[in-house]
Amino acid sequence: MKPREVAGGGRAVEVPPERLAGFFTRFAGRHGGIVATAAGPLEVRVTAADGTTATATVPFGPLEDPSLDALVAHALVPRRIALLLVRLGSHSVGVARDGRIEVSRTGRHLVHGRSAAGGWSQQRFARRRAGQARHALQDAAKDAFEVLVPRLSEVDAVVLGGDRRALDELREDRRLTPLFARGEPRVLEVGEPSRAVLEEAAARALSVQVTLRDG
Repeated sequence: MKPREVAGGGRAVEVPPERLAGFFTRFAGRHGGIVATAAGPLEVRVTAADGTTATATVPFGPLEDPSLDALVAHALVPRRIALLLVRLGSHSVGVARDGRIEVSRTGRHLVHGRSAAGGWSQQRFARRRAGQARHALQDAAKDAFEVLVPRLSEVDAVVLGGDRRALDELREDRRLTPLFARGEPRVLEVGEPSRAVLEEAAARALSVQVTLRDG
């Protein structure tokens, strides 16, 4: 995935586990070497000679032995994860082992865009749109409950993705409380959920997010 700008300045990249060691080796080579490392249970930050920093957020934390080498080893551990991706009108749920989907279910519902009309027509349109959105989220909750919740004892983590407001509405469904209780802090940014998007998210979920800031 391409680097994206982050709040507070800098850019974030997603680094696959098998490329993490090489990423930091190249980072050191480009910036005059690493002169300091600050490691904790939830993040590892290295500072280069020119002042540039690279801060890795620990996935599936905490990191028991905080160090850069430990982070690389931690990221390479094989894992089975549950994925819940939802946007207004579509969702995709599944379980993946080492980035490969084992079981999944995807749903899509028509949800009309906003109307530019005014008066009673606009109000009727808004009510219809709200009903469509509610039905779509109910279907997403049903699939998440049927596919993911029974398998929670078999997975190492839960990764969420999509629209945060839609996810927050799903949190209100008490059936999904155990699912959201295990959700990773990072929420993946994804397009309209589909089987293909789910497969991509399964691989991305294992990556380590590294934030780069110039010195």
